[in-house]
Amino acid sequence: MARFKKDQKRELAPMGTGSMADIVFMFLFFFMVISNMRETNVKVNLAMPAASEIQKLEKKSLVATVYIGIPKNENENTLPPGKVSVQLNDQTVKQENFVKDVRDFIAVEKESRNEEDKQKLTFSIKADKEIQMRYINLIKAELRTNNALKINYATLRKSHD
Repeated sequence: MARFKKDQKRELAPMGTGSMADIVFMFLFFFMVISNMRETNVKVNLAMPAASEIQKLEKKSLVATVYIGIPKNENENTLPPGKVSVQLNDQTVKQENFVKDVRDFIAVEKESRNEEDKQKLTFSIKADKEIQMRYINLIKAELRTNNALKINYATLRKSHD
């Protein structure tokens, strides 16, 4: 019977890395396809008014949105008399913190952009059509006080019946 000698040390063949780039790009493409951009969870009911003369905003990335409407959840923060809720980003505003929260919202939105985009930043007000104008004026006044002067009202296109 023959015996095999194990005198020689065998080296492992080098691992082929030629297809590693393909695999990385395949994973990258996969995650780009299945992921979606973060969207705000709107905590107020919105039935926006319709308008015949509307203009589309060019860069949605330069828009910060303020939602004003009737809260979907009865536990949400409201402004007096308790039927209107103002939402900045993902949080509704308490009456006692209203000025501070709006100021902070504006500061965060401006800080998250470069110098050129700060000048183009638009604050869009999406308000329910049944909301009294005094609530919208409160927001507008705070925006102006904090030097956020580009304000937009979001509407739906009026259908011509």
